[in-house]
Amino acid sequence: MSGIVRVAAAVILRADGEVLLAQRPPGKAYAGYWEFPGGKLEAGETSAQALLRELHEELGIVVRRASPWLTQEFVYPHAHVEIDFFRVVAWDGEPAGRDGQALAWQDPMAIDVAPLLPANTRVLAALTLPPVYGISCAADVGEEVFLARAVAALDGGLRLIQLREKDWDGSRRAAFAVRLNALAAAHGARVLLNGEADEARRLGCAGIHWTSARLAAATSRPRDLMVAASCHARADLERAAALDVDFAVLGPVRPTPTHPQATPLGWAAFERIVAGTRLPVYALGGLGRDDLDAAIAHGAHGIALRRAAWPAA
Repeated sequence: MSGIVRVAAAVILRADGEVLLAQRPPGKAYAGYWEFPGGKLEAGETSAQALLRELHEELGIVVRRASPWLTQEFVYPHAHVEIDFFRVVAWDGEPAGRDGQALAWQDPMAIDVAPLLPANTRVLAALTLPPVYGISCAADVGEEVFLARAVAALDGGLRLIQLREKDWDGSRRAAFAVRLNALAAAHGARVLLNGEADEARRLGCAGIHWTSARLAAATSRPRDLMVAASCHARADLERAAALDVDFAVLGPVRPTPTHPQATPLGWAAFERIVAGTRLPVYALGGLGRDDLDAAIAHGAHGIALRRAAWPAA
């Protein structure tokens, strides 16, 4: 086996949230396995160029909007591959298997085709993450006001929350966590505690969110909890990926009153830092819901919001 084979692959997303999977045809390695459509880069091609060419050749579609997302590396018995995944949300034409491959639209939360190529495992997990990560601010607005706004946000589709009331004592935070977890559970949402794993388990949270300092000190991650991490530089993202955390947040992208001393990255630097990342990254800092499309276009999985996540009830 020689060299790394570079591949571009498409996570083609329909408006209903389903994604397109293709079955590898007879005669190819791993025939019968399901994968995201795409193919090898040709000499002189960028991943983006290869993506457009492959999707036209394989599926007969013309891509109109694609955004870089994740890079995955996997060593198969026949090849060492590095796959650049793009999210494709707009295209012309109806996908058809031009090479005789079967196609199937699938709900990422309920994939029912098998077997799947193992290189797609993290991508499928990332597809279950929502586009907005809400960060609590109950200390700023008051507990009752915040919980009323949380209901409105959950009714509006928010499904991932960081409980970040770090200045409260343990008993106050525990009582608040019980109420927030109950609201989240009623909406099928998950709450991550900005704190330690033992406390998260005790409070019934779905996971933990590490500060950048906690990430730097970590040697492993708990496997019974979801794990997220705050990052400020490329080295932080690489450490988070090495520890196999579920996702990261990176910022601040713009000035923010909660971290007035931090130098904003801006979108250009954000895109450079996340390019080729192995894990989903939420853009953070000075953003609103209207920034979601810009964040995705610059390589983010989605946006992390504090006050902007919680509309007035």
